[in-house]
Amino acid sequence: MPHDASQQPRVRNSRWISRTVLGIVLGTFFSDFGHEMATAVLPLYLLTIGLGPGALGLMEGVADFAVSLSKLGGGVTGHYVRRKQPWVVLGYVITAVATSAMGLVRSAAALTALRTTAWIGRGYRSPLRDYLLADAVEASHYGRAYGLERAGDMLGAVAGPLAAAFLVGLGLRYHWIILAALGPGLLAAASMAFVVRERTGSHGASNCARPGDRPRFPPAFWLFLVGVGLFGLGDFSRTLLIYLAARALGGGSEAVETAGTLSTAVLLYALHNFTSAAAAFPIGHVGDRRPKLAVLVLGYAVGVATNLLLAAASGSLRWLVTAIVLSGIYIAAEETLEKAAAAEFLPRELKSLGFGILACVNAVGDMVSSLVVGKLLEVGQAPLAFGLAAAVGAVGTLWLAGVALAGRRWPH
Repeated sequence: MPHDASQQPRVRNSRWISRTVLGIVLGTFFSDFGHEMATAVLPLYLLTIGLGPGALGLMEGVADFAVSLSKLGGGVTGHYVRRKQPWVVLGYVITAVATSAMGLVRSAAALTALRTTAWIGRGYRSPLRDYLLADAVEASHYGRAYGLERAGDMLGAVAGPLAAAFLVGLGLRYHWIILAALGPGLLAAASMAFVVRERTGSHGASNCARPGDRPRFPPAFWLFLVGVGLFGLGDFSRTLLIYLAARALGGGSEAVETAGTLSTAVLLYALHNFTSAAAAFPIGHVGDRRPKLAVLVLGYAVGVATNLLLAAASGSLRWLVTAIVLSGIYIAAEETLEKAAAAEFLPRELKSLGFGILACVNAVGDMVSSLVVGKLLEVGQAPLAFGLAAAVGAVGTLWLAGVALAGRRWPH
């Protein structure tokens, strides 16, 4: 079913953890440190300026719509340019500047515009960075490489909220915390610029297409994308977990503005990201030794169970903590194995474009789900919001299970 690993260019260095892999992991860590430090206080910042979960869902939904186009655009760019690294660095710089600039504005329109710009930078660089990582390791290590990259991402997503919670506890105003995200964001760009070494096309097949070439993706890749897209329709933004935690801790919207409640809500979000960081590499390792789609289906099933739990008991702090931990596990499986599986499906010259299409499909699903779940939460319909997310996620899980079963009979 996946593209034959023997057709992939061999990496000369037998050690898969190379300078390039470490540079990508460091860049991902620093970027998410800054991004999540700002994201952790963003829902709370919105509350202080009179905006609620509906505004957050709208903001995330619009950003997801823009990022879906930018991810596709990054994939298309990577399909035709030989050097991907400069475009990756540009994406990191845009994200760092736009994210920190949110601390300078208070209107919903300005916040949405800056959030969207930041996510455009994140989206554009994503398929290009994923290409660089796939090109730096052999096919037998895709799961571990993407697991390590996701672990770096989530460790940054732990350190950022922890730093934010510490600063909130010190009484620092939210907009200053958002402004401080510029520092780690620029460190991420520097890691990508000065540590990563991009391979050229001299080691085997060309890494870019000629104008007029028509890409021909394996049919199994399109079937895989259908399952990813269906599951994504129930995969809402995890920033809404901060709102749920603050509501469960404070007992209502009027009570969530105390420093203790806000700090604890952010710490619970950090728990989610720490769980993801801890799970990503082991899941990727299992994916290298077992059929990746089968392991991904199990991860999707955990996601459906998480949403069912939120539908039944999102107002209970005990069950919310359980759902946060489960969410961290399934997010690790989703983000690690979707990329690793796609890398196996795709020949080298189609990886950049294929990663862009995969990321675009995910972003569209996130956009729709964030809008729907955010709006339903605002009107007090948590069971319906998470029940719908669980239902569409279950359809995607069953579809991908069918693809995995059919794939056992396909030639490799």
